[in-house]
Amino acid sequence: MRHTARKLRPWRTGLAAFALLGLVGITGCASGTSTPTLTWYINPDNGGQAKIAEQCTAEADGKYRISTSLLPNDAPSQREQLIRRLASQDSSIDIMSLDPVYVAEMANADYLTPVPEKYVNEFTEGVIPSSVESSTRQDELVATPFWANTQLLWYRKSVAEAAGLDMSQPVTWDQIIDAAAEQDKRVGVQGIRAESLTVWINAMIESAGGSIVTNPDSDGADEVKLGIDSEAGRSAAEIMSKIGSTGVGGPQLSNLDENASMLEFQSDDGGFMVNWPFIYPATKAAVDEGSLDQAVLDDIGWTIYPRVDESQEARPPLGGINLGVGAFSENPDLAYEAVACIRQPEKQAEYFLTDGNAPSNLAAFDDPEVQKEFPVADTVAESLKISAARPLTPYYNEVTGGIQKSWHPPGSVDPESTPARSQEFILEILRGERLL
Repeated sequence: MRHTARKLRPWRTGLAAFALLGLVGITGCASGTSTPTLTWYINPDNGGQAKIAEQCTAEADGKYRISTSLLPNDAPSQREQLIRRLASQDSSIDIMSLDPVYVAEMANADYLTPVPEKYVNEFTEGVIPSSVESSTRQDELVATPFWANTQLLWYRKSVAEAAGLDMSQPVTWDQIIDAAAEQDKRVGVQGIRAESLTVWINAMIESAGGSIVTNPDSDGADEVKLGIDSEAGRSAAEIMSKIGSTGVGGPQLSNLDENASMLEFQSDDGGFMVNWPFIYPATKAAVDEGSLDQAVLDDIGWTIYPRVDESQEARPPLGGINLGVGAFSENPDLAYEAVACIRQPEKQAEYFLTDGNAPSNLAAFDDPEVQKEFPVADTVAESLKISAARPLTPYYNEVTGGIQKSWHPPGSVDPESTPARSQEFILEILRGERLL
């Protein structure tokens, strides 16, 4: 699959952090050596990717070595740096840690070396379906699932019990909104004008049986078809409107990101919240350091993302990282050998333990240490099995930017007009008739 490269637009929004970030890297390469050095551009983490690079270098036994180059902290800068280098056919980019939303755009511009056929089964069997889908472009595997992420429904046990909710069974958005309103508690969501808003809207539309982009394999901007102005889109808008009108989103709803939602959930106002799995270790750390009472942690439960309709299974958000091999790498075969090492289930399990980032390979969840250290692991795995990626289109930048502008603030969303207005706005952007 080859496509004509096109001018790429800067990505103005970023996926909010869902793990504690640290700066780490292994840099440099020994000049004059015959051992090829592969450069792996990594997203910031707590050092887990650099450690995996060291392990795979040792296991390669002189066939290659892996050096890591740290990308900027924020997603727009990460994308900008990679795109600039790839646009100039930079051969130093061997392996890239990519947010799933980048993959379609880079593949469409011919910036990725597709996965060799001999690795396809190895890289997809036993792997979370949505992670495989987010690594695929027009039926071709163009990247490799590495680690994954998803959102859970977090709840205060005392609030759910007082409201008479059975949290061992699936619950709907209406149920948790009504329960929070009755108990004068909050429903934590990410209402800030940022990528997290798109994550929330996409999950609701997917959970209602729809899709924001209905033909993600389309190449041209004028070919993109949207499914926002639909029953699924109106269902999502109804939920947002209800959270705003009932007051359960709180006075800071339009500014809430993941961390702010967590802090509100940990307070006396906490009732329910959708958020990433970092909530558990972050809350436990706060208890360990004495800034939060143990009773708060004991009162926290977690389950699968809320349903839009009680008869239809939820489609929780998919996050994580896929590995891409640069199209201009001088050693693409070796790069894929290294990728095969990096994404081994045992290394994914270790990465989960050291950095808190969940595996894309389901077998890694069975690791005894993972089961011991992460009480939420089984629920995360269950959620990932039914998760849905954000739109896998080369024009994701325009789509997410248009959504954030037309669905914010959440309190102003009107089910009768917002989906239609949002869809037309994004189509005008794609046609070049309007600017973000």
